[in-house]
Amino acid sequence: MHELGIITSVLDSATQAAHEAGAERLLKVSLSIGEMTEAIEEALVFAFEAVVEQDPFTKGAQLELTMITPKSRCLECGCEFTHDRFHRLCPECGSFATELLAGRELQIDSIEVDLPDDEEPDDEEPASYGAQVAPDGEERAANEYAPDGEEASQVKEETSQYGEERV
Repeated sequence: MHELGIITSVLDSATQAAHEAGAERLLKVSLSIGEMTEAIEEALVFAFEAVVEQDPFTKGAQLELTMITPKSRCLECGCEFTHDRFHRLCPECGSFATELLAGRELQIDSIEVDLPDDEEPDDEEPASYGAQVAPDGEERAANEYAPDGEEASQVKEETSQYGEERV
């Protein structure tokens, strides 16, 4: 079962990156893997669930897995086509001379981590999500104020340098 080795290596890399970023916990790993690696999706999920439960830093983390369908190009006629692991003959000319373009990938697309909360400057509390800060400094519900007379629903969300939501 090489899936356990794959998952162990993926989690080692993801955990190292999370620690370097100052994370408190690893929450999610997004992984793309080609079907031509012959890794079995269910075995990857099983191995991931078993390994993450062994470490408090990764416990409860989720795996988002994308299996990449093989794609080849015929070296005789240039046709590009998708196929399964076993049928790589060109569908146009029947040639067996093909080049694999996709399907052997193994890539960590992203990780989600839990970062520690930073102290707010001057001990101010940030505005809550869905609220806005009016020019007079008052926090109001999103439908009570819109700058420049715009409809509140037309104003885009912005985040100030202090993390305050401005709608």
